[in-house]
Amino acid sequence: MTKNMHPGPRIDRTYRLDFIGDWGQANFHRIMSWLTQEFCDRAGPRSRTRISSVLGGGLEALTEVHEGAADLCLVTPHLLMAQALTGEGIFAELGAMPNLRALAVLPQVDRMMLAVAPEFGIESFEDLRTKKPALRFVTSTDVEGNFIGYVATRFLAAHGISRDMITEWGGEMITAHRPDECLELVRLGKADAVLQEAIMTPWWRNLVESGQMRPVPAEEAPLEALTAELGMPAATIPAGYWSGYDTPVPALDFSDFIIVVRDDMPEEVAHLLTWCLVETRGAIEQQYAHIPPDRSPLSYPLQPKKMHRTALPLHPGAQRFYEEAGLLS
Repeated sequence: MTKNMHPGPRIDRTYRLDFIGDWGQANFHRIMSWLTQEFCDRAGPRSRTRISSVLGGGLEALTEVHEGAADLCLVTPHLLMAQALTGEGIFAELGAMPNLRALAVLPQVDRMMLAVAPEFGIESFEDLRTKKPALRFVTSTDVEGNFIGYVATRFLAAHGISRDMITEWGGEMITAHRPDECLELVRLGKADAVLQEAIMTPWWRNLVESGQMRPVPAEEAPLEALTAELGMPAATIPAGYWSGYDTPVPALDFSDFIIVVRDDMPEEVAHLLTWCLVETRGAIEQQYAHIPPDRSPLSYPLQPKKMHRTALPLHPGAQRFYEEAGLLS
């Protein structure tokens, strides 16, 4: 007889679940791998999960969960996902997805920021609008449901700049899906300006600390407009975040991962998944412990009393877990 080595709740029924992660080598796959192991350890015999990769920027993951082609996905930025319920913004072409529910929010402190090569003398967005430099400008593509590119287009528009204007100034608009692809083009000298998130990564740190890129502070009124339009607040990158750069940088908050399921997921499955997310969180925290918390792609320690504060309604199974655990008070 095999001894149960895994404490916590168990379910007797066998389940086969489809999870959707990221492009394959970023944080979502790591998180999914943790969650699938903890779930299958406590689910019925021959339970399995399968983790799929995306090609675009995240919208396809939500779409597949909404349509029932997948059971669970992880997407970011967290607060943008509230518009999926009503079919606003990037979700308008697909329509409302009122059946989406959340299990938890996982913290990640992130910002969207513009940076320009210092030789162009761009210290502000006013400089950019006035000087109209011929920049090779790179950001994420605003097609195929790329959340980064969608927000980037509106970030520029709020500051009175469009992608077309970059080319009208004699520059070039370059796009790629992933942050690492965009920032690598800057590192290789193939782009002069970049608008991206993932500020905690070595890609950003090396560009700023080497002096190859200089951050451009976002303006207050555009940030307020973005909050009204997208539900994403302003946030500041603190002075000293990068060595040798001692100026705070106003930027757009691009934080937190949200774990999304459908409302028809069996309650016992949603409950067990949520239990695993909260009660085995140490297993994922230790995978990031070699990185300082303020530089980690997953912020730690995870705080259970904050994990239920989701932009989407909680699944009833998740709600039951948080209530039983006394985390809603």
